[in-house]
Amino acid sequence: MPDRVRASVTLFLFCLVLLPLFAHADNSPLPAGVRSALNVRDVPHDSLSIHVEDVDTGEVVMHWLADEPRNPASTMKLLTTLVALDTLGPAYRWKTNVFALGEISDGRLDGDLLLRGHGDPFLVTERVWQMLRAIRRLGIDEITGDLLIDDSYFDTGDYDPAAFDRRPLRAYNVAPNALLMNFKVVRYWFEPNGPTVTVRLDPALDNLRIDNRLRVAKAPCRGYQRGIAITTNADNDQVTFSGRFPNGCRRYAMDRTVLTHNEYAYGLFKSLWQESGGVFEGGWRNAIASEDDKPLLSFESLPLADMITSVNKHSNNVMARQLLYTLSAEVLGAPGTEAGGREVISTWLSDNKLELSQLAVENGAGLSRESRITAADMAVLLRFAWKQPYMPEYLASMSLTGIDGTLSRRFRNSDLAGKAHLKTGSLDHVTAIAGYLQSRSGRRFAVVVLQNFEDIHRGPGEEVQEALLRWLYEQ
Repeated sequence: MPDRVRASVTLFLFCLVLLPLFAHADNSPLPAGVRSALNVRDVPHDSLSIHVEDVDTGEVVMHWLADEPRNPASTMKLLTTLVALDTLGPAYRWKTNVFALGEISDGRLDGDLLLRGHGDPFLVTERVWQMLRAIRRLGIDEITGDLLIDDSYFDTGDYDPAAFDRRPLRAYNVAPNALLMNFKVVRYWFEPNGPTVTVRLDPALDNLRIDNRLRVAKAPCRGYQRGIAITTNADNDQVTFSGRFPNGCRRYAMDRTVLTHNEYAYGLFKSLWQESGGVFEGGWRNAIASEDDKPLLSFESLPLADMITSVNKHSNNVMARQLLYTLSAEVLGAPGTEAGGREVISTWLSDNKLELSQLAVENGAGLSRESRITAADMAVLLRFAWKQPYMPEYLASMSLTGIDGTLSRRFRNSDLAGKAHLKTGSLDHVTAIAGYLQSRSGRRFAVVVLQNFEDIHRGPGEEVQEALLRWLYEQ
């Protein structure tokens, strides 16, 4: 055979070998925009899992590595809130019971006031104020004794707020508590005042001491924490601010956790009680309410349907954890525990024949390095929820693209604005999104995107998500 013919045959055979590879690339189920977003950032395609299906017909539109277990970050909250809705019902309310341990006469309680918490996830400052006003309306203006606190409805064990990322003062690391008030968070406001910096607190707590060592520097308003260093003492009841605050900042806010749960509850109670004109100079201590005593007041929370909106739209971690502990206490009996919450979820999945074989739940919030789920299994949950009578409440709990929640700034002023209800998730090296999208043609899809890869949370993951959602919107 002549060399020229032999070379042509060799080239032909070589092309036959490569042809399947090129064909696979051309026929990849990943949309061109998704492939482009991955390739431009040099992100491997196998770091990504996608499952998309039509919720009305059940047609699977895309299934890309959807059976690979991955860290879902905060999209895990979709499981916790779904189980809570189905188990407790949309109208479920938590109660904070108030007991007067003494005689009430002429506006004076001659004794102690006891608060027993049952895990209200949203007992924020405004709600605490409403509760105290309700107590005042029952004829108590002065309390001669102490504030007694019963938080025994939950058992959190030896919780370490620094365990996740060594940032114990961050609000997302707050431990659950049966008498959680205002997420145990103070907002500090900083304003330059000549060479010094004025620091204001909201809420103001009498039992929290501030050591303000800040000085003003001539600089624009930028930099990590605007140059503010924050430290606490061993008892966590004194906060020290130091560093150089830029005079280019007219005002700057920082949210951080303080005190223990019960110290915080006492400080907030005392501050608001006195602000409302009440008299109280006592201290606080732990106590257990008697089962035989009738509460003076049962202050009810907002309904569960409203609570899961805060959990999913704003990705509130401590509220999601409160849900998990509540499930444990309500189904298995008090005290509620994290392990008990996981058991309730496992039993619920089994009872509803939702076998998620590769599911790993840690705390119900997704703030975890160990949580795992597949995109296909997440879609199973979305499909189940779509068929339930509480589907509207579940759907409404998720962020609307370009409008509110964690998606308020994404897809704004685009065709996708308002077209999808989605829960986002982000951790170091993790991005995720899951929920429902209505396409231009009116079709409704359940969509799940999970991606785990180095630095994927720094932008590339959102680019992949956007490319997929834009493609899906045109289907």
